[in-house]
Amino acid sequence: MRRFDVGDTVRIDIPDTSDPDYEEWHGSEGTIIEVTEDTAGIETGDPRDSISYLVETECGECMHFRWRDLRPLQND
Repeated sequence: MRRFDVGDTVRIDIPDTSDPDYEEWHGSEGTIIEVTEDTAGIETGDPRDSISYLVETECGECMHFRWRDLRPLQND
């Protein structure tokens, strides 16, 4: 079950401040440029974890995130 699709604009919202990626990525905005699937959901028991979203930020940097670290960006 995908929460986002290629082309969606998102905000990176890492809830865990002790996450090593928090300082660099939290609060950044970007666009989903690729959606891939793996077996992470089998390990966690949550099928949503099997989907990885590649986000390109406003700065042009790219990073993979799971659903729990992304929020839809509200366009005004």
